[in-house]
Amino acid sequence: MGYAVVLGEALVDLLDTERDGERVYRQAIGGAPLNVAVGVARLGGAAQFVGSLGDDVLAGRIRAFLTAADVGLAGAVTVPAPTTLAVVTFAGPEPDFRFYGEPPSYGLLAPEDLDLALLEGADVVYCGSVVLLHPGTLAAARRAWALAAGLRVFDPNVRPRLLDGPGALAGLREVVAEFAAGAHLVKLSTADAELLYPGEPVEGVAAYLRELGAATVVVTLGAAGAVLAAADADPVRVPASRVDAVDATGAGDSVMAALIADLLLDGEPANPAGWVERVAFALRVAGLVCESPGGATAMPTRADVERRFRS
Repeated sequence: MGYAVVLGEALVDLLDTERDGERVYRQAIGGAPLNVAVGVARLGGAAQFVGSLGDDVLAGRIRAFLTAADVGLAGAVTVPAPTTLAVVTFAGPEPDFRFYGEPPSYGLLAPEDLDLALLEGADVVYCGSVVLLHPGTLAAARRAWALAAGLRVFDPNVRPRLLDGPGALAGLREVVAEFAAGAHLVKLSTADAELLYPGEPVEGVAAYLRELGAATVVVTLGAAGAVLAAADADPVRVPASRVDAVDATGAGDSVMAALIADLLLDGEPANPAGWVERVAFALRVAGLVCESPGGATAMPTRADVERRFRS
């Protein structure tokens, strides 16, 4: 088994909660790609995080957290900026993110910062999320995508509050098309699909991304499961297990992590039925994540998943 390179952001979430009758913010290390990297490691895969980290105490905590989670940091660089904060509020289990910090510490990775040998040796290269909204880091992601000798995995993970007007959305749609065209696997949420392609059914979005060139597309639907488009088969729906959700933070990231971990262990499935099994497992991982607060800290091991969903 080789390793996955996960390129993207790491930051600190401030989670709105109540303690002793007062509203407080609970600090948690986060960022969708960081969650993915931790999830891959927890599920038995090897992961290397590639991204820019600030030069403050919070960045030190991020590094320590990743090291403790067995995520490699050979491709992480330190930049002269405070760690970006994401203030997370809830209306039910779904989180709402607002970002603070300028320039964003996660958006300062440049193409020349990349460890070329690390990228060329990876079995899986993941790109995606909010770093694609920053020109320098987008250029780095494009270079990483071009250098990838293994499987390429993409997740747009759109954050609407970071889009500055209709032009930004159109630009992001072009970037999504660009990365999807060269991807072995694309994962996106139903919220991503609705924002990027308004009015289109999720099955149509999955089929469209496959037409662009993506080999396999998974669209997560929350409690309703996921839509899978693989090979030349029609898109199918994969149901999710029933869970007692308290916090959906990191659920989509855990689906991505589970799919990457299985790609590292067994490569691409030989047929659509194999993908259905992979997605069903990834949805069980996400269900377990939803039953615990937090994102990266809620990522389970395979043993945790087997215990929770033992028949």
